[in-house]
Amino acid sequence: MPERSRPSRAARTRVEKDTMGEMTVPASALYGAQTARAVENFPISGLRAHPAFVDATVRVKLAAARVNARLGLLPRKKARAIEQAAREVLAGRHRDQFVVDVYQAGAGTSHNMNVNEVLANRACELLGGRRGDRALVDPNDDVNMAQSTNDVVPTAIRLAALDLAPAVIEALAGLSATFERKARAWEGVVKSGRTHLMDATPIRLGQEVSGWAAALSAAAGRVRDALPELSVLGIGGTAVGTGLNAHPRYAREVVAELERLTGVPLTPAPNPFYAMQSLAPFTNLSGALRTAALELLRIGGDVRLLGSGPNTGLGELRLPPVQPGSSIMPGKVNPSMAEMLAMVSYQVIALDAGVAWAASGGQLELNVMMPLVAFDLCHALEIAAGAVRAFDARCARGLEPDVARARFYAERTVSLATALAPRLGYARAAEIVKASVATGRSIVDLAVEQGGLSPAEARRILDAGKLTRPGRA
Repeated sequence: MPERSRPSRAARTRVEKDTMGEMTVPASALYGAQTARAVENFPISGLRAHPAFVDATVRVKLAAARVNARLGLLPRKKARAIEQAAREVLAGRHRDQFVVDVYQAGAGTSHNMNVNEVLANRACELLGGRRGDRALVDPNDDVNMAQSTNDVVPTAIRLAALDLAPAVIEALAGLSATFERKARAWEGVVKSGRTHLMDATPIRLGQEVSGWAAALSAAAGRVRDALPELSVLGIGGTAVGTGLNAHPRYAREVVAELERLTGVPLTPAPNPFYAMQSLAPFTNLSGALRTAALELLRIGGDVRLLGSGPNTGLGELRLPPVQPGSSIMPGKVNPSMAEMLAMVSYQVIALDAGVAWAASGGQLELNVMMPLVAFDLCHALEIAAGAVRAFDARCARGLEPDVARARFYAERTVSLATALAPRLGYARAAEIVKASVATGRSIVDLAVEQGGLSPAEARRILDAGKLTRPGRA
């Protein structure tokens, strides 16, 4: 049997046209000429649009096709084919066809056309035609009907953020709940407080950890509070907010259709010009994420400090071992999950800076930096949720106190002398602290020797556990 010949170059490609002329496109590609041109122009990072952003853009196209058909502007046969193509993408098919680099032409025109072309060419196939047959389904005239990149992309960013943000809220609330349970369990564990990383008055481990729980609950609330503004959509404003080329009922109906598709309450923007000009809703959400990241950095850092050791650090917490900590030091275990949390937090903060600068780059009717905002915000939401979930499951839930070590430090903090100030005065209590630091002797012994207290009175006033409650000793 003769060897089968390799397909010719012509058989492996096809030619499609856009308004700038012809472009050679891989025969297997669902995208067309404008996407191929963007791939050629922007070989920048190898990063592609976030899947949630792709899904959100596809949902806009699906909703538009339904509404335009209902308004009698798009033939129902075409609309059904576009809808089926969109549903295939939303089901996970054709994901490799969204090939435009994150760093691309301003506003996201290349991304918008990538989606338009994929859906148009797949719709052509579903109707029995060939890819690239614009007479059958046109990416601009049919898939992009009554739309502009300028209202599609900010709408899609909103929908993507609304899709991703609940996981962050859930993760932060879950970690808060873990620490709340720990706080109740550790209410009886007395330890030394520390301010400026120096000895402070005693505190209960449960009290300390309850502060972590409250901070994370507040962080989840800030993210949640940023979402309502994202549910106000400017779709239907088309190029500059005037709604030119869209049916008068289109904006209201497409928002209602998107609400049905997403299951999220959505409303048309009262002022589409604001919705298209300003990226403030995204900076608001990104800022809430940044604040959460700052809290996670602080709390994760505290976990690392309290778990440092095992013999030469604070060692008041025992961290669950998750993997070997050194390639040279046998038996070493590191706070790996807290380290990961810190790295993700730094990245979220950096992504927020990108979102902020991009949001400030808007001019007149449009902010052309939207592709950067779309990627950075979606990426930040995704990694924040993943990091918090992993830290909760692999570290926070397995934390255990070293009760004896915590008590040891609580009884030796020189700031026990704070309780002596109401009885002996601040200056005299300070002298006792200095003597303790210089000699290594306990505050209790020196309170008897230099303060004139009886041993029983000194022990009563300087009881570390009692000093964790409000009032004077």
